[in-house]
Amino acid sequence: QVQLQESGPGLVKPSQTLSLTCTVSGEAITASPFAWSWVRQPPGKGLEWMAAIAYDGNPYYNPSHKWRTSIARDTSKNQFSLQLISVTPEDTAVYYCARGPPKPSSFRSAEYSDRNKYDTWGQGTQVTVSS
Repeated sequence: QVQLQESGPGLVKPSQTLSLTCTVSGEAITASPFAWSWVRQPPGKGLEWMAAIAYDGNPYYNPSHKWRTSIARDTSKNQFSLQLISVTPEDTAVYYCARGPPKPSSFRSAEYSDRNKYDTWGQGTQVTVSS
């Protein structure tokens, strides 16, 4: 059984960097053909895909946030992480890590707001950006 668990700070100040980690159990993040994503949901809004890292280590980004988003992985710990720089209150959201989408592409980022693109989710972690 695959399980994902997010960890990170609950509160971040504006202009700072948000760092989140997802720990995966039950499946190696290097296992083909899976990809692993960060998805967020701001209050009162729908899901927004932020980035994914594929089993081969290739990253994919939502073009809307690419300039300030970085996704990476630590295969020794079976973890992947998200960094979001220069945060603002608009980055306040519940952040989820999830398995999927299959064969990601930065050109198809709008499709990845569909919950059905992912087959396993973490429980989510609330991040609030406030001074």
